[in-house]
Amino acid sequence: MTLKLGVPSKGRLMEQTFDWFAARGLTLSRTGSDREYAGAIAGLAGMELVLLSAGEIPRDLAAGRIHLGVTGTDLVREKLPDWASVVTPLAEMGFGHADLVIAVPSFWTDVDTLDDLDAVAAAFRARHGFRLRIATKYHRLVRDFLRGHGVADYQLIDSQGATEGTVKNETAEAIADITSSGDTLRANHLKVLADGLVLPSQATLFASRTAALDADDAATLVRFRALVQNDVASAR
Repeated sequence: MTLKLGVPSKGRLMEQTFDWFAARGLTLSRTGSDREYAGAIAGLAGMELVLLSAGEIPRDLAAGRIHLGVTGTDLVREKLPDWASVVTPLAEMGFGHADLVIAVPSFWTDVDTLDDLDAVAAAFRARHGFRLRIATKYHRLVRDFLRGHGVADYQLIDSQGATEGTVKNETAEAIADITSSGDTLRANHLKVLADGLVLPSQATLFASRTAALDADDAATLVRFRALVQNDVASAR
């Protein structure tokens, strides 16, 4: 067997992941054309590179199809209900920073906190006969967060596209989405609630708790962890 490492298959996240491992003595590369999802790892024998979308990596880790994977904290916690039982974080990688936040229209001048949102949601339902709509891709995280803060009388609307545009398009009254700089929110006349941070996220290296390991894999994993975690520890 070989130890399988899943990394994002394209874009800036892939490039930063390759750079992060290169700084630790592991050279990751794509093999074949840009349309092929095959890769190679140099610097440690017994490893195989698997190129996947960032959204696929949490489920492949949980299913044991890969031993290691690089993806966002937000994706792991959204896609895996009991995430800590199936994966373990090995290293925060220092890039891909983004916050999952609750945002409302900027012209809601009296709505700055979750308590305000709860009051508005109750008034909205009384006036319109249906619940205030919050557009998001992160149903599990947002539902748990709002429940924990006592916000009721809302409904989550699935948005897999430009979530920030749903308020302008009148398909939602508020949103919950990932933001790094906040520029897109401001451009769409949205503001983040003062206590509306659902989850800070960044690219993280995770290990599967379910993937099968033979003796050679286990030995390779020990060497791999020494490479990446000794570097993290020395940087502290």
